Amino acid sequence: MSAARAPSPAPRDSQRDWQQYSVLVVDDEEGMRSFISRALGPRCGLVETAGSVEHAQQLFARLHFDLIILDISLPGRSGLEWLNELREQGHQCDVILITAFADIETAINALRAGASDFILKPFRIDQMMNAVGRCFDRAGLLRENYVLRREIARQTEGVAGMVGESQPVRELASVLRRAAAMPSTVLLTGESGVGKEVAARALHQMSPRAGAPFVPVNCGAISAELIESELFGHVKGAFTGAQDNNPGLLFYAQGGTLFLDEISELPAAMQTKLLRVLEDRMIRPVGSSREVPVDIRVVAATNRDLASEVRAGRFRQDLFYRLDVVRITIPPLRERREDVKLLVAHFMAQLSSRLGVAPIPLDRDTAARMATHDWPGNIRELRNLVERALILGYFPADAFGTLTPPRSTEPAAALEDVERKHILDVLAACGGNKSEAARQLGVSRKTIERKCAQWGLAG
Repeated sequence: MSAARAPSPAPRDSQRDWQQYSVLVVDDEEGMRSFISRALGPRCGLVETAGSVEHAQQLFARLHFDLIILDISLPGRSGLEWLNELREQGHQCDVILITAFADIETAINALRAGASDFILKPFRIDQMMNAVGRCFDRAGLLRENYVLRREIARQTEGVAGMVGESQPVRELASVLRRAAAMPSTVLLTGESGVGKEVAARALHQMSPRAGAPFVPVNCGAISAELIESELFGHVKGAFTGAQDNNPGLLFYAQGGTLFLDEISELPAAMQTKLLRVLEDRMIRPVGSSREVPVDIRVVAATNRDLASEVRAGRFRQDLFYRLDVVRITIPPLRERREDVKLLVAHFMAQLSSRLGVAPIPLDRDTAARMATHDWPGNIRELRNLVERALILGYFPADAFGTLTPPRSTEPAAALEDVERKHILDVLAACGGNKSEAARQLGVSRKTIERKCAQWGLAG
């Protein structure tokens, strides 16, 4: 029976597919190795077996394992000794210890050494499957939490999805639905600010991988020195400051979608490594000799003409062809002007709630000017305009070079009253000394004099 432990998450359904996980079974009894591997083989992506720690180390040096099922009593070195060594080296994979001879002290030592579970022989197969399921549940949660923490650190917002009813948007939605169902690599093209990440998330959310992580990476925002470690991970001691193992973003995208934004900014050396990932579906963390299998769908995006980048020698031709399997072009906002009002309403509702202010009406003149604007910054420009309008209380006069504030003078009048009271309070505190008041207010004395004259307080 299993040793007493704190309550664990409910196990996965016994028929749940574990194809994204790999397992190493280490036991000196051939019958036990065969028993466990036959049970896990049809469900897991990879199951390897070893009869000793030495053999297990050879496999572990070449392959990545999410879980090790490890017998304590082995010829030569014990399983508990190897577990301690793995934890000292920084390896965090789950380990289930099994043994036919144990007492409470052994169980406590196993859990202190970092075992995920402890099972006594003989055991029923459902005991083992439940323990394996709990380990995979924890592994999945760790991946999801890593992605969520990274998203929070980047201060990104939740994705609203596709907004619009124009013909270009309907055609785009149709293409995205068809592409989402396929495992093929997708290349999203379009001008800056058109919503390529929104399209990438829509692809992921409509795909069979929707329950797994969506991991966005801005290739232009990570330095060339760090991008390999960010993507592929690193092992402890691989370079100065690498105090722990880091599996990398490709690993955390297991089973899901990796979105490579601004792919044209990827350094040449990383283009070569990414090509190998697309071809072999294997990665090697920095400083490691082990290859890790990855099951990911890659969606890339660029606002440049990659074919021109290839001709200029700045982008690998073979990588371009590997990415350019399904190309989807996101239309600029000027080609879908009828969606502007819908987008304004959408951003107004979204941002007013976030900012804690009331939505403001879109007057007819402003709407007409929006409908004829070319929107060089596309949807990002429109969203920023709505946010600026909510902060000011009106659509700013310089938004398109011709817009003017609303005819009502109430906001301006209210602002002037606040300004007048603040200046007069500072003047009073300074005993009427305009030079000192100007210094405290951070303006010139002439400004104070002009304001006082405007309010009939000159002298």
